[in-house]
Amino acid sequence: MMSAIEASERLIELVRANDDIANFADGCDAGTIAAAERDLGAPLPPSYRRLVEEFGTWDIAGQEFLGVYQTPAMGQKLLGSVTETLEARSRYGMPADLIAVMFDGMGNLIVLDCSQVDGESECPVLVWNPGVADRQGMEKVGDNFGTFALSLCQRAVTQWREPS
Repeated sequence: MMSAIEASERLIELVRANDDIANFADGCDAGTIAAAERDLGAPLPPSYRRLVEEFGTWDIAGQEFLGVYQTPAMGQKLLGSVTETLEARSRYGMPADLIAVMFDGMGNLIVLDCSQVDGESECPVLVWNPGVADRQGMEKVGDNFGTFALSLCQRAVTQWREPS
């Protein structure tokens, strides 16, 4: 079975090999990641951290990930996962141990559940519906970010590339 970090490395290769249908930023340095973790109140799981280090934020074949990034217009403010997570926590009561990594396109957030860290410092990927406090009702969509994101992106690239 592929580890979460191995899956992230394969996803990096997939994004770079399909740069005609992918977009990505320059990545984040250790200081920016440390600031993001401080703002979020939790460490980023290694597989997510690896992709944030590489790309900052990215999309491929229509699958968009929040990542962590800054823009000249917003200065030092950390955008992406940090901004969306903090807003969901303050505006919709999202639990403090969840980190937003994607929108699902149906009004929900794809989140990392940092309350359930495994032996490799990875955590499950869940769907959080704003306003729903019952953790038991959240759908689990992946055991870790790396394998979840790789599977999602491989499927999206295959569908994009298939002749109609």
